[in-house]
Amino acid sequence: MKKILAAVALTISAGTASAADMSVPYTPYTKAPYVAPMASWSGFYLGGMGGYGWSDDVRASIGGLSVTTSSSDLNGGFAGGTIGYNWQMGNWVIGAEADAAWSDIKYSVSGFGVTATDKIQSFGSATGRIGYVPAQSVMVYVKGGYAWADNQISASGFGATFAESRFHSGGTIGAGIEYMFVPNLSGKLEYMWTDYANTNYLTSFIPGGVGLGATVNTVKAGINYHFFGPATARY
Repeated sequence: MKKILAAVALTISAGTASAADMSVPYTPYTKAPYVAPMASWSGFYLGGMGGYGWSDDVRASIGGLSVTTSSSDLNGGFAGGTIGYNWQMGNWVIGAEADAAWSDIKYSVSGFGVTATDKIQSFGSATGRIGYVPAQSVMVYVKGGYAWADNQISASGFGATFAESRFHSGGTIGAGIEYMFVPNLSGKLEYMWTDYANTNYLTSFIPGGVGLGATVNTVKAGINYHFFGPATARY
């Protein structure tokens, strides 16, 4: 009898424990939803760009006499590359950028059996940039700094050809908008106004030469790859 009562007690004890376990409510495990990382504008970037340029004013000087004329005759396309670095501080971005492009911005005129051409063969700039980020993936910015151009004047006719290239320095200023459409990759649209200082040509033919300079507008589109795209995660 003692063994039977012990067995009954053991059975009751086990059932009570089981009932107690079932009384605890079951809480299913729920995995926290994944939230994509926020885009960051900080870090190095490389890119390609291309667009169209046209002159605004063209200047010439000879023998102390200077002439400036408003002209968009000097025009054409260009393509090149960009390198830069950004520092983002909240909604503000400051950076440094350099670019260079092959150019077909030119103007030709023919007369008396001779064709004369003025062509910007290449150009570039080194600028500072200040941007504002109104939304996570959008930045609007202004930029300005140093600009350069390799310009050539040439003439051909009667079986002869003449060409002379000069380096022009100047300043540039402009603005643009950039959109980070996937982490690390952004697209931009940009306008720049550039003033190339006068440089002397034809010094071998004319004492003192002929000074030429111009102001040029450019509109470009580009794609940049950012090496440090993803930054902090959102929760």
